[in-house]
Amino acid sequence: MLDRISIDLSNYCSKQCEFCYNHSTKEGNVLWTIEELISFVLDLHKHGIDAVSFGGGEPFEYDGIFELISGLMSEMYVSVTSNGLPLEKEEVFSELLQNKPDKVHLTIHHPENKAEVERVTGMVKRIAAEGIKSGVNLLVSDFNLIEAKAAYSELLENGITADRIILIPRRFTCEPTAKQLSEIACGKPFQSPSCLTGCKQPTEFCSVSWDKKVNWCSYATGKQAITKFTYEGLMEALSKVQFGCCKR
Repeated sequence: MLDRISIDLSNYCSKQCEFCYNHSTKEGNVLWTIEELISFVLDLHKHGIDAVSFGGGEPFEYDGIFELISGLMSEMYVSVTSNGLPLEKEEVFSELLQNKPDKVHLTIHHPENKAEVERVTGMVKRIAAEGIKSGVNLLVSDFNLIEAKAAYSELLENGITADRIILIPRRFTCEPTAKQLSEIACGKPFQSPSCLTGCKQPTEFCSVSWDKKVNWCSYATGKQAITKFTYEGLMEALSKVQFGCCKR
């Protein structure tokens, strides 16, 4: 039974990484309104979905993100995945403190970029100091394994423990192996997407894209349009999905 969902708020992001699975750009689109998102997610909550994660695009560049958090945080678990750049602005960080989600995870896209590693590390610590659970998504490519291992070690040295770090293998090119990710963690237990060692359709999670389509996995093709923004409408769209491995 579904109990968790992720929703991409847009495909707008000023960072615009060339490998973004969401194909986000500075010219990206926004289709969701705050009102329909709150109504949709609260209806999902009535039917057993207890946690929602917002991504993008860059969620902290989505107008109304804090209104959205405020409208949901008393009802269910709310997390946000971000590149962290908007939070460098004091007015944005101040709004975060007034509308605290349960968790914020920041992504290091380029572990070979020391400035980015230091920026994200510092912001994650700052968020944690304000009483918000925080962590890091560390994107790993097969060409920056040494740098990724150094970044992982730096995170640990800064008190960001392994249970707060998720090693994300880059898709669909330059993808590291499970063994290589294990080496980054020095053979110790680490977190990574559940599909690391094999593709399997989730049963408790699904992903809604910025263009209001759904599949069981964020990376999977063949997403189906949601025509009615209710739990019933979500399940109707999911029933039409023919799930397959994203590498096919």
